[in-house]
Amino acid sequence: MFGYIHPERPHLFVKDEMLYKALYCGMCKSIGKGSGQLARTALTYDMAFMSALVHNIKNCDVVVKKRRCALHPLKRRFMAVPDETSVLLGCVNTALAYYKLLDDRSDGDKKGMFAFLYKSGYRRALKRHPRAAEIIRRHMDMQAALEERGCAVIDEACEPTAKMMEELSAYVLGDFATQHSSALFYDIGKWIYLADALDDYDKDVKKGRYNVLYNAFKKPVKSEAVACGGDEINFIFNSLFGDMRYRLANIKFHFNHDLTDNIILLGIPARTRLLVYGACGSGRCEQKISPQGAHSSDASPALKGDDNE
Repeated sequence: MFGYIHPERPHLFVKDEMLYKALYCGMCKSIGKGSGQLARTALTYDMAFMSALVHNIKNCDVVVKKRRCALHPLKRRFMAVPDETSVLLGCVNTALAYYKLLDDRSDGDKKGMFAFLYKSGYRRALKRHPRAAEIIRRHMDMQAALEERGCAVIDEACEPTAKMMEELSAYVLGDFATQHSSALFYDIGKWIYLADALDDYDKDVKKGRYNVLYNAFKKPVKSEAVACGGDEINFIFNSLFGDMRYRLANIKFHFNHDLTDNIILLGIPARTRLLVYGACGSGRCEQKISPQGAHSSDASPALKGDDNE
């Protein structure tokens, strides 16, 4: 993953902060178990979020125990015990990291030189879950083809990453997958692609690399692109937030889902405002990109109740 998905911590309950950290440590252990120790260095907090979301939808309880960590050997900390689901997610993380670095290398980014570090882990992930690796490879190839021809249509450029996340969710969730869970993962994939494009805008322009937002608006710096295409950018994000909210209201959760609600409904919009406008802290940012999104009237007014628990 890309490391963009975070909770909105001022609104995060203490219990959820503890679970979030335990899931993160558990994912680190799970990656080591499924893809080898070196692959653990590719872990991001995105996968802790994915672990919380997938375990809840699959009705797979997370077992948390106090264990020692190689990086923090003096004090035991709470960790989610690796299970079949978390090891699968760890393999997905390794494959995504490997292909992302291959993409960086083809773009001339120096980070791409580290792809070899994850080659062995990718092979182990491929052996354990060939279907997941095939989904990632196929859609990353489609993404590369779109970028190579200089696609300037934002929705079209996002499609391979969005469809990749949609197909991965169906594979990971199995019998628990629904049209709403597939649509939620599609939205998350599209958001991740756009977040990465915003984050790398100025760097991509400077180095002459592909960036769909630059191709769409042809502005030398991100601030000018936002000023030029702000209405379109805000509409895309607000539509995504509205659909995420609607999908959440129609997914059956088996446990408390305060953590994932916080991340999707508050954390993702907050991160988006930061990427689009920077740390301006003005009311203008809050008004143009809203956590409620463009379709909030279609969503359940209370996602944190006990209806689905």
